[in-house]
Amino acid sequence: QVQLVESGGGLVQAGGSLRLSCVASGRAVSSHVMGWFRQAPGKERESVASINWIAGTVHYADSVKGRFVITKDNAKDTLFLQMNSLKPDDTAVYYCAAGRGPFYCAGYVCPDEYSDWGQGTQVTVSS
Repeated sequence: QVQLVESGGGLVQAGGSLRLSCVASGRAVSSHVMGWFRQAPGKERESVASINWIAGTVHYADSVKGRFVITKDNAKDTLFLQMNSLKPDDTAVYYCAAGRGPFYCAGYVCPDEYSDWGQGTQVTVSS
């Protein structure tokens, strides 16, 4: 099992930036896929970005392409999500997730395929 702790959420005006962090502990994440998901009130949890920890390949939701960047620090087992040009529609609770597969959904976008989740961090973007 992997323990995940997110931080970095907050309140920001539209057009602003935030950087989310997710520190992993427990089982090594080097063989994992990790992803950022978000869930707004009344909506389903959706994939924002994902990264294959070994291959380094990344995938982004169309809604965040060109604005968000997912990166990792191998030495610190930490995942980041740099969020720029934030919009009110980005308001949600953001979750970090990890999984070892198998993954059948292209781009690692299916929440059910991840085994470990953080507690979430609130991001609120005001207009």
